[in-house]
Amino acid sequence: MSHAPQKKTRDAVLVTGGAGYIGSHTCKALARAGYVPITYDNFVHGHRWAVRWGPLVEGDICDRQLLEWAIKEHAVKAVIHFAGYAYVGESMSRPAKYFENNVANTLTLLEAMRICGVHDIVFSSTCATYGMPLQLPITEDHPQEPINPYGESKRVAEKMLHWWGKAHGLRWTALRYFNAAGADLEGDIGEDHRPETHLIPLALASATGDRDVLDIYGSDYPTHDGTAVRDYIHVADLASAHVAALRRLEGGGESTAMNLGTGKGYSVREVITMIERVSGRKVPIRQAARRAGDPPMLVAGAHLAHELLGWQPQHSSLETIIATAWRWHAARHEKVQVPVLSFTRQHSLTGVPAG
Repeated sequence: MSHAPQKKTRDAVLVTGGAGYIGSHTCKALARAGYVPITYDNFVHGHRWAVRWGPLVEGDICDRQLLEWAIKEHAVKAVIHFAGYAYVGESMSRPAKYFENNVANTLTLLEAMRICGVHDIVFSSTCATYGMPLQLPITEDHPQEPINPYGESKRVAEKMLHWWGKAHGLRWTALRYFNAAGADLEGDIGEDHRPETHLIPLALASATGDRDVLDIYGSDYPTHDGTAVRDYIHVADLASAHVAALRRLEGGGESTAMNLGTGKGYSVREVITMIERVSGRKVPIRQAARRAGDPPMLVAGAHLAHELLGWQPQHSSLETIIATAWRWHAARHEKVQVPVLSFTRQHSLTGVPAG
């Protein structure tokens, strides 16, 4: 984990999509690191209750005039760009929506930055740019062959960053996430997508009875228990990586793309078992057929982030991920007792029921 000193000046950072899941956690991390996060969000998927650590500009990134106003009004020095659509299935049926927002609107943002003289951007990318893995772990030199419009839209946006760097001196870092999970360590914010498609919140909802059953898509994968394996990384670790990437650009670091993950994967069944242990509740499940395009395993090779950012995941044990997510979910569910959690200096978890 980066141990850079606190900033002496409070530079403003425009955080597009800052009211969303990862964006809001990053705003909190930015504020703690001495920045002023300026949340820019249209609330299509973000939440007003998640805007707590700096000013809000309500608007869409297709509005270049408003973007330029926000940058000038708040004397923005850098941008962290989360605003984008991220539902793989929807991207297959509505590709135009994804290319318009994730590509065309990113172009609008880059032009607003160029006109206003802002040169540093950290971009929220995805492991979906790689497509089906040819080897594990997946490292940054893996071919980028997306298998859905979502991944393709992010790959194109990365290419745009590269060429804006060549033409206009843009300094950029693209962070390719694997599976973001968990909730704020202090319980302030958490994951609340509408619709929800992620395994952990869906399983938690099944544990509390908000959902009747959790579907397990595929039980015949070539993995140790037949279910798909994914690399889960705590959202707080993702947030700290964005701050570290921003500081690296400020210090003259070269533009690059890097993975964010733990290098360890967990199967769907292992996740469910941990949820049942942490919550003390049963997760009702139903077997379903594989979903088209789901790889058996996705595991990150994140050596580049360790080397260039001095970053290591601190909170991404499966137990910590599940416990923080459960506390967030339980606090919002009036019939569920909220578990008492505490974190030691070594970031281990106490107060979790054995179940």
